[in-house]
Amino acid sequence: MTERRYNYLFKDMELVLKREVFTEESTIGKLTIDGAMECYVLEDKDRGLTDTMPLAEIVATKVYGKTCIPYGRYEVDWTMSARFKKIMPILLNVPGYSGIRIHTGNSEKESLGCLLPCSKYSKNLGIGSTVATNKLYAKIEAAKKESRKIYITITK
Repeated sequence: MTERRYNYLFKDMELVLKREVFTEESTIGKLTIDGAMECYVLEDKDRGLTDTMPLAEIVATKVYGKTCIPYGRYEVDWTMSARFKKIMPILLNVPGYSGIRIHTGNSEKESLGCLLPCSKYSKNLGIGSTVATNKLYAKIEAAKKESRKIYITITK
């Protein structure tokens, strides 16, 4: 039992965001943590960006404030946000983007590339964002306190 607990405490936390619903304004996906369903995530429109594209192509395709981040795998850290004035998750080294956070929001207009957790959704709208975000934050914060690395993989 001790060995199993030890392995759990030190293994990486793996978040997977599978994008599934695509509209002209937004993208909705399912977020899992270590394989278990956590919540839905509302993002800006998917324009097919990937983390393997040349940076110049990402910048040329991206529409500021209206494009979700590239598909790929990113490390997630837990840092102070100057904008929100609190500690919250940030995705590191997202090509063509900076300051990509996970935060509350109900519309892609509140995203600017960030990930907006929600409990339910309808077309271009996240519902129950505060509840979903707080639940997710608690899990990320616990993983950080255990010195676990956190990664998010964004897929289709």
